[in-house]
Amino acid sequence: MSTLDPAAGKAVYDADRAHVFHSWSAQGLISPLAVAGAEGSYFWDYDGNRYLDFASQLVNTNIGHQHPKVVAAIKAQADKLCMVQPAFANDARSEAARLITELAPGDLNRVFFTNGGAEANENAIRMARLHTGRHKVLSTYRSYHGATANAIALTGDPRRWPNETGVSGIVHFWGPYAYRSAFHADGEAQECERALAHLENTIVFEGAQTIAAIVLETVVGTAGILVPPPGYLAGVRALCDKYGIIFIADEVMAGFGRTGAWFAVDNWDITPDLITFAKGVNSGYVPLGGVIISDRIFETFRERPYPGGLTYSGHPLACAAAVATITAMRDEKIVENAKWLGESVIGPELRAMAARHASVGEVRGLGVFWAIELVKNKETREPLVAYNAAGPAAQPMNEFTAACKARGLWPFVNMNRTHVVPPCTSTEGEVKEGLAILDEALTVADAFCA
Repeated sequence: MSTLDPAAGKAVYDADRAHVFHSWSAQGLISPLAVAGAEGSYFWDYDGNRYLDFASQLVNTNIGHQHPKVVAAIKAQADKLCMVQPAFANDARSEAARLITELAPGDLNRVFFTNGGAEANENAIRMARLHTGRHKVLSTYRSYHGATANAIALTGDPRRWPNETGVSGIVHFWGPYAYRSAFHADGEAQECERALAHLENTIVFEGAQTIAAIVLETVVGTAGILVPPPGYLAGVRALCDKYGIIFIADEVMAGFGRTGAWFAVDNWDITPDLITFAKGVNSGYVPLGGVIISDRIFETFRERPYPGGLTYSGHPLACAAAVATITAMRDEKIVENAKWLGESVIGPELRAMAARHASVGEVRGLGVFWAIELVKNKETREPLVAYNAAGPAAQPMNEFTAACKARGLWPFVNMNRTHVVPPCTSTEGEVKEGLAILDEALTVADAFCA
């Protein structure tokens, strides 16, 4: 489908520019695309241009756009009950919690619902601090955990810099990243060993008795789609057990099928103490997030009031969308499809591209969660653009992005990387269509190589 109505598109754009304040943007320097509609793996504008969504919007439309079963569930819930405050019991909320905890590993048997991922991380931190009686929280430099006070302080990427307002107790450390090792490691095994030694040293020198939690994106998302080396997450789990620290797995982006497993921790058989989620739980059709809570932490609040809450916690429309999403993903084997696409289509095709293009330094990922790291020189691994480049310094990536869009592909680009993150429902043909466009666009990046 497409929509051809330029006048309507101009009216939408003009109203946006007159009244909408956009996230993460210099307001006078942006020109947002007016989107007219979407279906499956595609969306389109009012000028008749159709884009293959290789970004899944913000890596959240795991079930694709306008999945009919989810849309129908939202409509049915709206006819039944649009809103009820969180102190009441509600069938949509209870069923969503039951389904989510059935999918979670180990004894993570309760859900605290939020409106999104940042609030999920805020509440997970609060739970860990209250449970342990400690105040410090550790997270990696290459990370993103949300834009609320504690969540942005936890974040390692440059969005943190202008937002640091004195939130105390946040300590950053280096996570594993073998391609650009902070530990001068020779291969993944050594990277894992040295990264764990660095983490333990950080714990010791910060004072283990002061540390409430370690928060990790199970697979680092926006900051690079960094898949942990074998043994790393098990090592973190062991360190948390050794020092009495709560292990919080941030699965906001990696969860609900994105890595080819329901939760990314399933790829390594790890059970954290808390899992935070959002995005893929209902593909963002109605805002929803939450914290999945282990029995041990739940017991802390059996007789002790939990000092936190949200008016829209477990909103019926959002929870009905989650129930329909999880059910559809099970019935249609969407998680299995994501796994197969990663193993049989995306991985092999990207590795072949890396051999063809001078600008491709590394490809990495799993499921429908991949990154292509672009470089000026494969030998030196110099990034195609500098860390946090903007303006003219970002020209190579800007030209690459424009080349993708001109060919009908909407990419997810961050710094010197393009991320291959289509919906989990994508077909083999759609993925190959997108990869062929990426292949063409990479010739633009190649022109900037030394």
